[in-house]
Amino acid sequence: MNRYPLWKYILVAVALVFGFIYTLPNFYGESPAVQVSSAKVTLKIDEGTRARVESALQAASITHDGIQLDTVGVKARFKDTDTQLKAKDILERAFNPDPADPQYVIALNLLSASPQWLTSLRALPMYLGLDLRGGVHFLLQVDMPGAITKRLDSTAADLRSLLRDKNVRHAGISRDGERIVIRFRDAETRAAGQKILASSHDDLALAEVGQGDDLRLIASLKPEALKRIGEFAIKQNINTLHNRINELGVAEPVIQQQGADRIVVQLPGVQDTAKAKDILGRTATLEIRMVDDGPGALEAGLAGNVPFGTELYTERGGSPLLVKKQVVLTGDRLTDAQPGFDSQTNEAAVHLTLDSAGARIFKDITRDNVGKRMAILLIEKGKGEVVTAPVIRTEIGGGRVQISGRMTTAEANDVALLLRAGSLAAPMEIVEERTIGPSLGAENISRGFQATLWGFVAIAVFMILYYEVVGLISVIALASNLLLLVALLSLLQATLTLPGIAAIALTLGMAIDANVLINERIREELRAGLPPQAAIAEGYERAFATILDSNVTTMIAGLALLIFGSGPVRGFAVVHCLGILTSIFSAVVISRALINLIYGRQKKLTKIAVGTVWKEGLATVSGKKQG
Repeated sequence: MNRYPLWKYILVAVALVFGFIYTLPNFYGESPAVQVSSAKVTLKIDEGTRARVESALQAASITHDGIQLDTVGVKARFKDTDTQLKAKDILERAFNPDPADPQYVIALNLLSASPQWLTSLRALPMYLGLDLRGGVHFLLQVDMPGAITKRLDSTAADLRSLLRDKNVRHAGISRDGERIVIRFRDAETRAAGQKILASSHDDLALAEVGQGDDLRLIASLKPEALKRIGEFAIKQNINTLHNRINELGVAEPVIQQQGADRIVVQLPGVQDTAKAKDILGRTATLEIRMVDDGPGALEAGLAGNVPFGTELYTERGGSPLLVKKQVVLTGDRLTDAQPGFDSQTNEAAVHLTLDSAGARIFKDITRDNVGKRMAILLIEKGKGEVVTAPVIRTEIGGGRVQISGRMTTAEANDVALLLRAGSLAAPMEIVEERTIGPSLGAENISRGFQATLWGFVAIAVFMILYYEVVGLISVIALASNLLLLVALLSLLQATLTLPGIAAIALTLGMAIDANVLINERIREELRAGLPPQAAIAEGYERAFATILDSNVTTMIAGLALLIFGSGPVRGFAVVHCLGILTSIFSAVVISRALINLIYGRQKKLTKIAVGTVWKEGLATVSGKKQG
């Protein structure tokens, strides 16, 4: 009656082994490390960089516990923080000899100290939130007027190009605050221009003003267009911040919108606030300019006599390049960039897709500059880098552009990634900054652990005293519940915060409730006169419906917190919902398996150690013998 088939015991054993393996990495802690990543898009982190790190540490007689190369950068482990800080200084001097123009980001980091066999099973520790690990918190204010101004400037250039294509003559286009003013010499031309603009730019509100020789068309953005610009600026800035924060090696950063025009950035484990502010505060801009290949121009520039309207740069490979200052196209016009191959030469290439306005501009530029070189630059902190400088082979229309020439497949991937990442859609300013020290995080972990531990001990003592052997089985099931919950959080690489620890403690209290229902139901069946084996079976079967109902209603509340909550509330909800699932499994399946092992094999069971069962004034009722 109370015997599980073999597959159920195997299922329970596999679940417990799984829980043990994936919980184990959380007890190994973390190792201090130094990460080296590229601060410039033209510098690639490869095996040569790893060898330079190792060579610099050997020259300084600094021992390490391993150096690894991954997609983020090169990471070197050390035994203690003192060695870590010394290594950071050594690597900073070795990789950035000019502090004013750093080529690499040298950042402090923490890496999991789990053994290799656990890591190979993807058994990794949980990420710890800002309140448990320490780190920095920033609140960034997005300059929405700046985003609107940027959009109006680009729109003015589009209107100028559109009217020229349609052979509509105007007397000048300029931006006046949040309006674009288009001047005309006669009313007929103004009416034709208004018709063209109204059909091609439905996000502009057009108004005719002026009379006589002062005929103007005022274009302003509609309210819904302003809203879209603000939403795009927030999303673009969040994506760009994600790409930049990868340079710091933060395991699980929190980057999310707050309100209409603010972004919250939390970087757990980062103590170097100045480095974090430097990374977040970059204002990179992607630009397309023409190369000045005039006779003698480059030689004059190298001699120190840079021609007026040009700038001297260095392209990939170290060759000098003279680039015109006039910007013909910006990264705002780019909608996609993918690596690929040239269909004719089969060499690596990057395929770009431009929006409609960008396609028109690019068509004009390429038509007028066939055979000349075009430079794609990344401007950052007032300094520019040439990403690539291809030759224009023919006029390019339709918004589909191919960049090729002197690129490997890996370089094509890098260029495409850079172009997709883009730049900030609007400037940002840090309006709030907080630093949480690692000692405070350690104290929070200690207190949360102590609260969970003593809560578990109190529950265990009560259950064993009140329900005896069955209470002990309930405690073992509760421990397995905690094991499985931590394992799931580790497997999902969830971020554990202080509210998450509170959710774990709450889950323990709620999980034991299911066992209490089962144990009391068994007592009721014994009081009703059922034999012990039948009382166990009836107790589990009849208590299951109540357990399921209570947990489903609690799960609904948890899902509501998960869907509509944010920040710490979501962290609490994730642990809470997972805890409900593990508590049902441990209370119903694991505890039943243990009871079946202890009592299920006894054919003539006369007594269950489930505490005192009161019946009609008698003390302990053993139950009737089966048969």
